Amino acid sequence: MIHSMTAFSRVEVKGDWGNAIWEIRSVNQRFLETYFRLPEQFRSIEPVLRERFRKALNRGKVECGLRFNPNPAAKGKLSLNQDLALQLLQHASWINEQTLNSKVNPIEIMRWPGVMEAEETDMDSIQAEILAGFDQALKDFIVARASEGENLKALIEQRLDGIVVEAEKVQAHMPEVIEWQRKRIIDKFEEAKIELESTRVEQELVMLAQKMDVDEEIDRLFSHVKETKSILKKGGAQGRRLDFMMQEFNREANTLGSKSINSDITNSAVELKVLIEQMREQIQNIE
Repeated sequence: MIHSMTAFSRVEVKGDWGNAIWEIRSVNQRFLETYFRLPEQFRSIEPVLRERFRKALNRGKVECGLRFNPNPAAKGKLSLNQDLALQLLQHASWINEQTLNSKVNPIEIMRWPGVMEAEETDMDSIQAEILAGFDQALKDFIVARASEGENLKALIEQRLDGIVVEAEKVQAHMPEVIEWQRKRIIDKFEEAKIELESTRVEQELVMLAQKMDVDEEIDRLFSHVKETKSILKKGGAQGRRLDFMMQEFNREANTLGSKSINSDITNSAVELKVLIEQMREQIQNIE
């Protein structure tokens, strides 16, 4: 299956700890480049994400972002270190006695380091859930690239069919063009009142036929169409191969245009170049 390099996916992960949102988007790029926007507490998973992208993709500029929204109500319960608090109170009581019974605020005791402690959040389990969400986002992302790739494939196949039509037009016009050119040469000889020699006329026609012969170009165009359709059918990362095929198409279209001595053939040569350029633009987005 042909994949586009342009796609987008979004997945939200929810839990008692809050929610997280993954967003992945990409555009065409010669090689695979990945960029990440992650909260500081999840920086450690960047190498894991990069490796998963590397295994799943071949080309494209990929941007991956994570938004993490913790649930304030899900913070760990507070616990009181009673032994430490009791020691602090005893010391505070002694200080009160020495300072004319100045009262100690219990809140100050609770603020002492180690008196009040909150349960640590289990970040490992949260990270596992968030990575599972990334896997789903990556899966959706690949599906989106495949869907867009199918659209590109259909557009390219339409242009390939158009190339066949134009090549067949040229092929059909060639006998008429050659006969027209033959008559044109004979008429020029007659206008110049030059005695016609069958050998001379034959030589002129042979030279003309060689200059006008486009059979090789037409055959190559048909061959390129067949090969390109085969590449599209094969699927996979074929962007570079398809781009090379566009160069081959352009070469034949240019040669055909240089041999044009008829407005119909010239129009077909121009149309061929338009179709090839349209395909080339679409192929720039294929992985």
